[in-house]
Amino acid sequence: MMEKYNWNRLNNLQLGRYAEYLAKMEFTLYGFDVYTAEVDDKGIDFIVRLSSNRYYDIQVKSIRGLNYIFFPKDKFYLRYNLLAVIVIFIEGKAPNLYLIPSTAWRETDALLVSHDYEGKKSKPEWGLNLSQKNLPLLDEFLFDKAVQRLLDHR
Repeated sequence: MMEKYNWNRLNNLQLGRYAEYLAKMEFTLYGFDVYTAEVDDKGIDFIVRLSSNRYYDIQVKSIRGLNYIFFPKDKFYLRYNLLAVIVIFIEGKAPNLYLIPSTAWRETDALLVSHDYEGKKSKPEWGLNLSQKNLPLLDEFLFDKAVQRLLDHR
């Protein structure tokens, strides 16, 4: 019998697509309307809506294991209605979902970092240092808890 959570059998594109669909379904379970972006040239994977005047742009990032994830600053502007969904795939386990408001990067720490790379080739980015040591800092962004905060502020 094939192991269910064998993430190694998926290539990076498949894993990213799985993460995006999973995020869409999780938002749907909480009663959000989900709208897919036809073109991902602005760093937005999809949009969720709570009401006619309340919507959020969503950027999904997936990763195998714990590592570094980044969002280019020229596409990921810190604003109240931009959210990052982080999906962490650990071999043999169900994926872990996190929901981080982009405005969380206004206060950087060991987990949420800012790199401007002045005078270097790399473009400025907002980063997420995923490590065993930083996992407790990620707890406040567990998907279910973070979505509940959005729902509470309806």
